[in-house]
Amino acid sequence: MTQAEAAAVRIGALESVAAVYASPMERTQETAAPIARARKLRVRKAAGLIECDFGKWTGKKLADLRKLPEWKTVQRYPSGFRFPGGESFSEMQSRAVDATHDLVAAHPGETIVAVSHADVIKAVVAAAAGTHLDLFQRIVISPCSITGVLYSAEGPIVLTVNSTGDDLSSLVPS
Repeated sequence: MTQAEAAAVRIGALESVAAVYASPMERTQETAAPIARARKLRVRKAAGLIECDFGKWTGKKLADLRKLPEWKTVQRYPSGFRFPGGESFSEMQSRAVDATHDLVAAHPGETIVAVSHADVIKAVVAAAAGTHLDLFQRIVISPCSITGVLYSAEGPIVLTVNSTGDDLSSLVPS
């Protein structure tokens, strides 16, 4: 069973899912497909969930990027960094949080699935938890892990982060 299929099985434990959204990038569309199939839904594209625009760093090997002097800034002061020819982490976080709020507003009181990328998910979780963006690199998001956030009129509640094997049916605010 692939990681995406395992995530679909775990999400199947939820009582209902009203919609499945994904970043327009192929890898998120592929991850979302088995989830949507299991729920008899279609994957809807949400442009705001797309990966950070890494500009001139796009496609470069992490091993090479880690050698750059800017890498320390990316890790320790991401709110002050803009990728050369690309987006800043602050812009990415703002875009992704706005997109998340738009999806929540489109589905009041419903459970939705949003498939995105590790940095985007970390940035949204940091905002939901009230954590400064400069600390978002401390959050781990594994491939096909599940992160649950409850959005209500009183504000967001982070229910789980980077879940890779737990039963999701018990996710409720404490």
